[in-house]
Amino acid sequence: MNKNIYIIGFMLFALFFGAGNLIYPPTLGIDSGTSYWAAISGFVLTGVGLPILAVTATAFVKNDARELADRVHPIFGLIFTSIVYLAIAPFFGIPRAATVGYEMSVEPFMDGASSISLFIFTVIFFGLVLIVSLNPSKMVDRIGQYLTPILLIAIVALSVGGILVLDAPLATPTTDYTTSPLFTGFVEGYLTMDAIAALAFGIIVVNAFKERGVTSRTDLVKSTLKAGIVAGIGLIAVYTFLGWLGTQMTGQGPFTNGGEILSAAANVIFGNFGALLLGVIVTLACFTTSVGLVVAAGEFFRKITPIPYKWLISIVTLASFLISNQGLDTIISVSVPVLTFIYPIAIVLILLTFMHKLFGGAPGVYRGAILLTAIVSLYDGLVAFGFEIPAVAGFMEKLPFFELGLGWLVPAVVGGLIGLLFSGSERKSV
Repeated sequence: MNKNIYIIGFMLFALFFGAGNLIYPPTLGIDSGTSYWAAISGFVLTGVGLPILAVTATAFVKNDARELADRVHPIFGLIFTSIVYLAIAPFFGIPRAATVGYEMSVEPFMDGASSISLFIFTVIFFGLVLIVSLNPSKMVDRIGQYLTPILLIAIVALSVGGILVLDAPLATPTTDYTTSPLFTGFVEGYLTMDAIAALAFGIIVVNAFKERGVTSRTDLVKSTLKAGIVAGIGLIAVYTFLGWLGTQMTGQGPFTNGGEILSAAANVIFGNFGALLLGVIVTLACFTTSVGLVVAAGEFFRKITPIPYKWLISIVTLASFLISNQGLDTIISVSVPVLTFIYPIAIVLILLTFMHKLFGGAPGVYRGAILLTAIVSLYDGLVAFGFEIPAVAGFMEKLPFFELGLGWLVPAVVGGLIGLLFSGSERKSV
């Protein structure tokens, strides 16, 4: 692989590696205990495998993820893709990154959290995000060549320290990880938001290769996949270590989130220096992810609105700043149900992209699979929000794999097959 593959792969790793990638693996580790390896394997499937597929899928189309969603219907494409960009950017993804960065890089050095300190941190954080996002053509060099190596050095230092210092026996797993650790880890991977974020990051990667002279569709797909593999190897290594770190912190708590687990582990390994090291990791990870999301959202909404790019990224940055100041708990409580609804739809859309030639691109396959998936995932999302729907609960609970959080799987297959049967003359080639 040439130099560009590694540079863009490192950039992609940095874009993916944000707040959720830091805080969820340690929680998985401490909860899964002796079932850790099965659990982290499931987590990697959705936290690494799906994002790589999603990024590669965007290389099959000329523009962006909306073109993939348009295969269902143009109206669906506009609405779904807009929801994805709003979710991963100003509503959830960017605010979560900023607040996690604050709680793990500033709070440990203070007596306690305060709205004023959060406000000051987010003013500086989003000011820098906006400055870098104003010139996206230089983002690959800034992130891929400079920030990512610093980020990796900090992670390696924490990893080596953990291996040398921590050696606790694995604990008994919690209930979910006792019965189905692989599938529990699979669903936990949703929370990283990387698969839907990849639909946004994909166009950045594709454009980066185009700027470097890669033009043919086949070469773009191959190059994008290789860059995805580079990023994926890094993510697997990071997830595996952070999850293992969580398994070593059993009995050190109680902890309420993965950020607290990491902070405690860093303190055990390096003392006060550990907190500083962790702060460097978190700040860089959250910053690079936020820049990528702001740029991606700005580029997307510039295509569907008459608003100039500079105004759009300013709006996205301001909205993210305002929501960030509501606090991490509020952001997480709202984002989980929304992701429960969006993720299965994104997964099915990504998989259908790679199967496109098998069914001749028949629109009915997309529509049938997405429709039934959306019905089930909407129910799951409403339940996660706290809405009880007794009228359909009995039916939904009878779906295969429902207890594993994968109740949408069989309906997606059935919907696709029904759509194929009724497609007829609608079937078309790629």
